[in-house]
Amino acid sequence: MATWFIDRPERRSLEGDVAQIDVWSAHGKLRVVGADGPPRIEVRRVGRRGLTISHEAGVLSVRHEMRRSWFRWTGPFWWFTAGRRSYDADITIAVPPTATGSLTVISGSIVASGLRRGATVDVTSGSITLMGLGGTVRATTVSGSIEALGVGGDLGMSTVSGEISLADSSAERVRARTISGAVTCDLDNPFARDLRLDTTSGEITVRVPEDADLTVNLNAVSGRVTSAFPQVRRVRLPGLHAANGVIGSGRGVLNAYAVSGSVSLLARPVEDFSEAPRAGGPETETPVPDGHETDWREADGHEADGPTADGGGTR
Repeated sequence: MATWFIDRPERRSLEGDVAQIDVWSAHGKLRVVGADGPPRIEVRRVGRRGLTISHEAGVLSVRHEMRRSWFRWTGPFWWFTAGRRSYDADITIAVPPTATGSLTVISGSIVASGLRRGATVDVTSGSITLMGLGGTVRATTVSGSIEALGVGGDLGMSTVSGEISLADSSAERVRARTISGAVTCDLDNPFARDLRLDTTSGEITVRVPEDADLTVNLNAVSGRVTSAFPQVRRVRLPGLHAANGVIGSGRGVLNAYAVSGSVSLLARPVEDFSEAPRAGGPETETPVPDGHETDWREADGHEADGPTADGGGTR
């Protein structure tokens, strides 16, 4: 087992394969890129308490080793006065695209791209950006936004306070839930089977291909319900604005529910799909940020065109 401690900016390549990456960071920025070449890690900024890194049996672990007794005795004042400076980190990691990820940042931001076999991404306070992921993907934040671009497979996203945006997605299953915030979902996969969008306070806008096969149920307690598909018609229900209908054969399901806000269903022009995409497999061409072939560090939204990543959310 290879284990080392980093207490200053450092960049190094790793020997051996990485099949799984496990990151737990208290505060800062984390970028994980699925890229060809040897696994490598760059720490651009690190707090006084440093990071512990281990690599064994295909598992790469990067962690802040935090003594919970400090927080128990001093409470949140310790965190805002000294804790954030002690446990700060700016980390970029490149691993094979076939690696799976478990990524956690308590306060800060995560950008994950190019992992084709699934990832679990968790931020308590901050933003999440997902690009070109496949497999089973789960993204959760309490306070912050979630943006997903080109994500396939089985996708679940939830936030308490923040917006959820999904674009150019080939996912077959999508579940998006927010308490306070809007949900925007743009699917380019006519073979989608299970779409469930839910918000308590906010609007839902979903666009699906014109040749999709979906049974549609749109509901809003307080707000308008509109549809670009003539097959999906408004219905009168006591205390509820609703529209339902069947697009194509109706083999899949689209459920969208807003308590306070409008629900809109839009139509995407038909594209040529010869067969259902196999998201997350090694054959899948995964969109990743420009420049990965020349410099894997450009996964950082500050250096490459694309979504930015910071603790205050993406724009």
